[in-house]
Amino acid sequence: MYVRVARFEGVDPDQVDEQIADLRRQLEAGSSGQLPDDAPPEAKVLMETVKRVVQLVDRKSGTFVGLVFCGSDDDLRRADEALNAMSPGEGGGRRTSVEHYEVAIDQSFG
Repeated sequence: MYVRVARFEGVDPDQVDEQIADLRRQLEAGSSGQLPDDAPPEAKVLMETVKRVVQLVDRKSGTFVGLVFCGSDDDLRRADEALNAMSPGEGGGRRTSVEHYEVAIDQSFG
């Protein structure tokens, strides 16, 4: 398993809930296979390559950290290219860093 970690800063604190809801709608559309007609071509690539998404948020500072998990290094590369071609929406801040990792341990408890 591989993960792309992207940090976004400068998200308008008044728009945090809206940003989360918008991302949730996009993810639900992608997981159902029912992308809207106006979805960017990168969305199809993400449907093919991404296995899991985790979004972390610090509401006070307007910072988001997005974790995108892929099953292979090649899928991670393709997802990274697609995500780099996309930009945050209005009030969505700016992407300040992107890093790639191999997941060494992924253990759940309880």
